[in-house]
Amino acid sequence: MNLPANLRYTKDHEWISLEGNTATIGITDFAQGELGDIVYVEIETVGKSLEAEAVFGTVEAVKTVSDLFLPIAGTVTEVNPALAGSPELVNSDPYGQGWMIKMTVNNPADVNALLSAEAYQSLIG
Repeated sequence: MNLPANLRYTKDHEWISLEGNTATIGITDFAQGELGDIVYVEIETVGKSLEAEAVFGTVEAVKTVSDLFLPIAGTVTEVNPALAGSPELVNSDPYGQGWMIKMTVNNPADVNALLSAEAYQSLIG
């Protein structure tokens, strides 16, 4: 299982990468594996200010639809345009081309409270 040490993770299986006050967010390798083949990603929260753990979109796999939860509070600024035509990027490259959103975070220090790669590994077994 791929868990990059430079990312932070949530109990809801999202990852976050922070550069300054801009975060990139997606779902983990574990999550995409549990969901199976992803066929659609719906995110309609661009421009919205959301609290931590708010639903920012949904991901649809062949057998299920799952909510996507924001790791920390902030404003969604961008959706990955590649996912509209190639949602399978979430399966093939969850930490790279399969990222989901970018956001401006309210408090960058909040990222420190999220799970490290080791803690997330313990959570998922």
